[in-house]
Amino acid sequence: MTDLAKEFAPAGTLRASLNMGNPVLAHSHTATEKPAGVTIDLSREFAHELGVAVDFLQFDTAAKSVAALASGEADIGFMAIDPLRAETTHFTPAYVQIEAYYLVPGGSPIQTNTDVDRAGTRIVMGAGSAYGLYLQRHIQHATLVPVPTSEAVVDAMLKDGMEVSAGVKQGLEADAHRVGGVRLLGERFMVINQAMAMPRARSAAAAAFLDDFVARMKRSGFVAASLARHAIVGATVADH
Repeated sequence: MTDLAKEFAPAGTLRASLNMGNPVLAHSHTATEKPAGVTIDLSREFAHELGVAVDFLQFDTAAKSVAALASGEADIGFMAIDPLRAETTHFTPAYVQIEAYYLVPGGSPIQTNTDVDRAGTRIVMGAGSAYGLYLQRHIQHATLVPVPTSEAVVDAMLKDGMEVSAGVKQGLEADAHRVGGVRLLGERFMVINQAMAMPRARSAAAAAFLDDFVARMKRSGFVAASLARHAIVGATVADH
């Protein structure tokens, strides 16, 4: 076992933290096995390069996935780059980019993103999500209403008669198809840069190795092929 393998997987098995609540990262429209998706493929390939086995820790929210990495329960993670998270986490360059949108009831007077940030508007968001952290920094007039998971935002909006749901575009589109009578606004409010991550306390050599791994997976076409194999649409391979 190499020194890097021991650093990444001190127990002999690489523990990968997965956010199962993200419809892009840990989901597949084609594979029968569970879990399946681009983050699972990347975890297996990274473990293979280290020469260790991999164990998947599955969480229903980004916040729980982040917490598992921060606490030492997990060895690597897959999450959006965020300044607050970066205080304790080393992020690689992004491997994929996804978009966050707003969704409103069909009869809402809200037509554009500019209409959202106004007094009296309530925006439902997933607690601890990357887009939620972004909104906490940027929303000035509207009220943010966190709910436990991103998958619950649309149902919470409709149940309590609130004005806006925020979330990953693919998840909101699926909810719109499921519930009907709602619509996405016409443009994204942010691009979410998804990266591999590890505790910041690890060595510079480990950080360089993880960064290089992600760069090679993008350059070789591995990430693009994984997204295509799992029939994931609306996500793009990051170009930086």
